[in-house]
Amino acid sequence: MENKYDLHSAEDLAAEATAFLKKGEGRFFKAGGLWIYDNEIARTEGKFQNGDILSVRDFDGFFLGYGFINSLSKIRIRMLSRREEEKITPAFLNARVKAAWDYRKKVIDTASCRVIFGEADFLPGITIDKYEDILVVESLALGIDRLKEMILQALCEVLSADGTAVRGIYERSDAKVREKEGLERCKGFIGAPFDTKVPITENGIRYIVDVENGQKTGFFLDQKENRAAIRRLCRGADVLDCFTHTGSFALNAAAAGAVSVTAVDASDLAIAQAEQNAELNGLSDRVKFLCEDVFELLPSLEEQGRKFDIVILDPPAFTKSRDSIKAAAKGYREINLRGMKLVKEGGFLVTCSCSHFMDPELFAKTIGEAAHDAHRRLRQVEFRTQAPDHPILWNSEESYYLKFYIFQVI
Repeated sequence: MENKYDLHSAEDLAAEATAFLKKGEGRFFKAGGLWIYDNEIARTEGKFQNGDILSVRDFDGFFLGYGFINSLSKIRIRMLSRREEEKITPAFLNARVKAAWDYRKKVIDTASCRVIFGEADFLPGITIDKYEDILVVESLALGIDRLKEMILQALCEVLSADGTAVRGIYERSDAKVREKEGLERCKGFIGAPFDTKVPITENGIRYIVDVENGQKTGFFLDQKENRAAIRRLCRGADVLDCFTHTGSFALNAAAAGAVSVTAVDASDLAIAQAEQNAELNGLSDRVKFLCEDVFELLPSLEEQGRKFDIVILDPPAFTKSRDSIKAAAKGYREINLRGMKLVKEGGFLVTCSCSHFMDPELFAKTIGEAAHDAHRRLRQVEFRTQAPDHPILWNSEESYYLKFYIFQVI
């Protein structure tokens, strides 16, 4: 993209304004979080506009950090730094981006990975995924939206220095949550257009990622290492992959030697993409794709007496708020109960939740209840979370969302 900014500049990007907390407030932030809520602020001093960076002080004037403010959002301030001498400058943002990339190079295959993961990379509200030489950005907060182009330029320069010339950038800032920030939902090219069907290779499997119309930014990179983890179980197995999306677990199972794989999703678009991915890998003869509702299919398979060596449950988030946790738990319990009943004696259940509102304790409790109701015992083989390019920042609970179990059903 065009180099509009001097990324070595020490220009202070903050407004001359300060927010003061109420006495006793800011507990979440003081414990390590990056958010300050609307009801925690006593007053502001100085002039600012929504989206501006300002300083934050406690009720007694003690300096707490710099963050960007939005009076339209319940999350009133998202923090960028806690050090008073560390001004928010183009050079500061450039260093944050470089640190994020340096971390990925140490922990994961970077051919396709999440490069910026919002709060967990101390750049709250922005996510950037790299698919080979294509970047896909999702910006969900007003303040970071104003810094988006500077961050993208910094990332392009960092990648270029490491030998990757970014071919194009696509924006997927079309999540409804943007409206809570007073932002319009938007998607489209940033810079020159390109073919939005992007080929990638992960764990030796080839995929076409639809960055324009696929879910989220086009592909679920967070399950990369979990997809690899199921492979050792799959040789000679009969596999059922539920909520297959674009076929990633199903194709890993087939490539690892599964005798047959049945992959199910309710989306016509997802199934079409999955079939294309199977063809790309020469696996069409070993994977059967069904466009059906999983909740309806599982009881039907049980009635037919079908059994599988491995059942994989990778559903979308059943809850995106605390208000619907009870209903979500009921949904997770139902599919896990049905899934367990379809596993052969001594076979394996792979099950996960991608909602951070479904915390690890509640998810484990729900699976346990499903096992009790299904009259099955579970032997835990493995517990995993999201891939390390989606790091979990302790005391920032929104960064920890994926729970992934492999059980033997006995």
